[in-house]
Amino acid sequence: MRVLLTGSAGFIGTAIGRTLEEAGHEVVRVDALLPMAHGSSAPAPPDTHLLDVRDADAWGDLLDGVDAVCHQAAVVGAGVTVADLPLYAAHNDLGTAALLAAMSAHGVSRLVLASSMVVYGEGRYVCETHGDRVPPPRSRAALDAGDFENHCDLCGGALTWGPVAESARLDPRSSYAASKVAQEHYASAWARQADATAIALRYHNVYGPHMPADTPYSGVAAIFRSSLERGEAPQVFEDGGQQRDFVHVDDVARANLAGLEATAERSPGTLAAYNVASGHPVTIREVAELVARGAGHEVAPVVTGRYRIGDVRHVVASPQLAEKELGFRAEVLPDVGLPAFATAPLRPAAG
Repeated sequence: MRVLLTGSAGFIGTAIGRTLEEAGHEVVRVDALLPMAHGSSAPAPPDTHLLDVRDADAWGDLLDGVDAVCHQAAVVGAGVTVADLPLYAAHNDLGTAALLAAMSAHGVSRLVLASSMVVYGEGRYVCETHGDRVPPPRSRAALDAGDFENHCDLCGGALTWGPVAESARLDPRSSYAASKVAQEHYASAWARQADATAIALRYHNVYGPHMPADTPYSGVAAIFRSSLERGEAPQVFEDGGQQRDFVHVDDVARANLAGLEATAERSPGTLAAYNVASGHPVTIREVAELVARGAGHEVAPVVTGRYRIGDVRHVVASPQLAEKELGFRAEVLPDVGLPAFATAPLRPAAG
């Protein structure tokens, strides 16, 4: 299979390219090398075509003979202010739309799209009395009082978190999340209109070797590692009990390989979405403890009680559908991968 890989020079894209080639596929690498992710003077990796996916006229013959596209290129991070909206819309929304138009013009009808668990907003919550509930936003007064959990909107009782299935409602709460929902919608419309096949992979918290140290790609595991390297205890927000799923970058690459191979067997005209997760949730405090253990530090994380308005409390994916339909199951579990991450090589600072 000849696969065009956008965002090929990125943290996740590099791992995907390597995995595809090890499986015997030919990879056409494309990356814009955005300074915010790669620095202002990063050289292009070998065999990488420098191209901005928003430029529909720049593709030339790169898509000729391509069997499928693996679309990883995106501006990432939360999108902290309203001023970030044009940035995400330009790169993620317009970029995906331009790529899909170019694919149709070149007769390429198979797509795997990098999506994210942020499309869900809060995770799934269950009230013992009223069943599944969508909790209202946590109030500042409750957070100030140290009440970090969500409560039932009907009885005020405590809600228990549950695994989120792909059928859950989408509730984007940041510029980045909104752009990921838009990418899925563009891909779904393209699949119907072009009689094509699309798969969206909703990544959970991705980590692993060669993760950038200081870009929007740097998640909480990298932040904890940086604190330990400075001789400081990791700072954990809220009470540290927030549940998340951390998935290793090598497993993400394997999920993309499974998705690409599945597009050859699917009936065209639809988009299918799958969670890409380890299936072994951990608390944020446990993440700090696992990274500290791997670094050989006995220091305990500091639970600060601080919070950020808009943060979700728990979001944990169900990996069952990906296992059933793609045959994908994570191999690197957090209790092994996170300690190893503490001493894994990282990418140089983007600056």
